[in-house]
Amino acid sequence: MSEAQHPYALLSQDRLIDWLESLDIDTDYRIYPLNSYENRVYRVGIEDSQPIVVKVYRPGRWNEAQIREELAYTQQLSDDDISVVPALEVKGDILHERDGFFFTCFPMRAGHALELDDPGKLYRIGQMLGRMHNCGQLDAFITRPHLSLIEPIVQAQQFFSASDLIPDSIRANYLSTLAALEGLMRPFQAVLETTDQFRIHGDFHAGNILTRDENILLVDFDDTVMGPAMQDIWKLLSGPETEQQQQLNELEQGYQQFRAFPRTEVKLIEALRTTHMVRHNLWIARRWSDPAFPFAFPWLGTERYWGEHLLQLREQWANLQDIKL
Repeated sequence: MSEAQHPYALLSQDRLIDWLESLDIDTDYRIYPLNSYENRVYRVGIEDSQPIVVKVYRPGRWNEAQIREELAYTQQLSDDDISVVPALEVKGDILHERDGFFFTCFPMRAGHALELDDPGKLYRIGQMLGRMHNCGQLDAFITRPHLSLIEPIVQAQQFFSASDLIPDSIRANYLSTLAALEGLMRPFQAVLETTDQFRIHGDFHAGNILTRDENILLVDFDDTVMGPAMQDIWKLLSGPETEQQQQLNELEQGYQQFRAFPRTEVKLIEALRTTHMVRHNLWIARRWSDPAFPFAFPWLGTERYWGEHLLQLREQWANLQDIKL
């Protein structure tokens, strides 16, 4: 698909202003794109008022019911005094559709990505996670999916068997590695299916935790799913194993102020990490027709990248084999 054919090629400043004016929102015509690959997000100046953020959802990814579940969950968290940014109600609704796009408006909230080298902040994040997960258990998603360790690996095998984004010299090795991982992951999937699952953030990493002064704000619930608590924990861990254990301890101390910490789910961390590596690679490849992706990830089609990615997956294979379930 060419750049001109991609749905996002239809988005223009004039079109966005027309959408907002149809909701009786008077802009000052100052529109700035914000950092986002999956969706399109804009800071929009408003006449005689504070700016707002307009999120335009990627067509075809989530249906209306799934988006509304995301927005309702975020509102429920806000009602429970958890620091998130719920959508604004405009003309009686929080979700709007124009020209085949769903979009919603948010109040503007600024901040910086969280630095994970502060134990005190990790403790506070643990507290917020505990509270968020308590709220997540109050209800269940009906249309949003359950997290799977297997499905992304199967999808990657199907996609890359015919994709020209992977060099022919690596394709067979990559597909055989994915097939082996699929088999190795099945016992972990069985453990996952017996683990308590509820509404989680789904993509909880430092970039989705904003700080300003002493305030901490949780953002971007676009990947919210039904899943285990550990999915919202493992991406906060980095560095050598000893450092990760210290980080996990800080998170646990804060988390346990509000609910029992899921220590039994620690054995799922490497499986969750492995599936994420495969899913992330597949996500980039599937979005290649979006001009933002070749620009941001120009190395995707190179042999060097695929060789390194294959090596990382084989290292994960070894890590998974050492885990006793």
